Amino acid sequence: MTDLNQRARAREELQHGEFDVVVIGGGILGIATTWAAARSGLRVALVESGDFAGATSSASSKLVHGGLRYLAMGPSAVPMVHENHKERRALGDHLAPHLVRPLPFLVPVYKGGPHSRFVLGAGVTLYSALSGFGDGMGKVLSARRAVEWVPDLRADGLRGAAMYYDHQMNDSRVAITAARAAAEAGAVLLNHISVVGLRKTGAKVTGVDLRDSLGEFGVNAKVVVNATGPWLDVLRRMEDPAADPSIRLSKGSHLVMRTSSEWKAALTIPVDDVRVSFAIPWEGHLLLGTTDEAYEGDPAAVSCTDADVDQIMSEAGVAVTGLDKKNLAYTFAGLRVLPGGPGDTSHAKRETVITAGSGGMISVAGGKWTTFRKIGATVLARVNSELGRTFDGPLDGVALPGSAQPDTVGSVLGHAWSALPDDVVRHLATHYGTTSHEVVALGLDNPALLERVHPDGPDIWAQVEHARRTEWASEVDDVLRRRTTVMVRGLDSPEVRTRVSELLAS
Repeated sequence: MTDLNQRARAREELQHGEFDVVVIGGGILGIATTWAAARSGLRVALVESGDFAGATSSASSKLVHGGLRYLAMGPSAVPMVHENHKERRALGDHLAPHLVRPLPFLVPVYKGGPHSRFVLGAGVTLYSALSGFGDGMGKVLSARRAVEWVPDLRADGLRGAAMYYDHQMNDSRVAITAARAAAEAGAVLLNHISVVGLRKTGAKVTGVDLRDSLGEFGVNAKVVVNATGPWLDVLRRMEDPAADPSIRLSKGSHLVMRTSSEWKAALTIPVDDVRVSFAIPWEGHLLLGTTDEAYEGDPAAVSCTDADVDQIMSEAGVAVTGLDKKNLAYTFAGLRVLPGGPGDTSHAKRETVITAGSGGMISVAGGKWTTFRKIGATVLARVNSELGRTFDGPLDGVALPGSAQPDTVGSVLGHAWSALPDDVVRHLATHYGTTSHEVVALGLDNPALLERVHPDGPDIWAQVEHARRTEWASEVDDVLRRRTTVMVRGLDSPEVRTRVSELLAS
């Protein structure tokens, strides 16, 4: 179980008085809404039935990007791409440089492929312009230069590659850090607690009824926000049993492959005129994906199938050599929440839709990781409208906890804790920023916490203890999948899982 003081304190606060807002759903949209509302001075609570970022928000392509492929949709996409770039650069430059890092991308051009060098060259030039050329000018590389950037790039039929710049992240760590920011702003957050009903005063939704392992209780609120992602319509039917479906789901699967090659850039591989497949160096591995197909099953049962593995490896194999299933370390799948409507999911707009139900509950569907701050502020504006409240205070510019350049953090940390191996120092600096000092300080009383969780990975036991005490970690997968990188590296051995379980229960 998680730190008793942390969980007990949150439970007690939830049962004390009325909240201005209760947010249901601990994905990045719910967390962003909670953070924005707390910073605006509202009394806000966030409840999540599983773990924070436990579903879609930890199953992304790990990108904070402008959306190069959106330019193929025509001039109407230009404002959206410009906005995405603004948010991308804000996160990478100021708000979370320890978690969001720049990365060059290559779009290979092959004989007989869907795009020419000229078209892609024009595309990356426009893309760079929409970002204010902050990362440099997009350009076209020769086939020889492209292989120097990506050693495993398939050379047969290669005509060159277009280069542009985006950012990548560890999505789980960004979500947990944003949750911490919300808590530091005064929000009450609790995971592993289910909504079993909506409270109503007349026809209006005025709170939620909750249940966890310790029992049931209710929370009263002036406004309830439904940010449950794939479960959005389940909550809407709690409000109104006759509510029509409002969303559709698209499944995206990814593979994490072990690799010994050092890539200097990621690949964006055109699949057709709209879809692309990514091959991205990430956490010392190679991240491949994603699929995009309609999904109508139980959201809790989504998984990466053998067919998904074959499809992803086949699409990546157009441009990447040496892929072998024996190097598969981990697979994961998530669900995109798309507005209801006709057409295939790959052509559907990735937009945020905010609606209010018959009982006044605000439901938030869709959106992008890149613009999570802006989405939170947009939902807050809708909440303020429901409350009859005007808020003109600033919401831009506040950094996430730990914000600092990781090289600077690593230099200080390495001098202060000279016994830590270099890869561990880099890992802590790029996943915690300045809060990495909180993590390693746990080793003052217990030096064993500075040992590696698994000999083949950079995570240390102090991260597990830190997750238990301050990051709402309650279950083994909370720690190994979302607070650390042990699971995505394929290092969650039975022995590791047993020891984590014991530490959580201590």
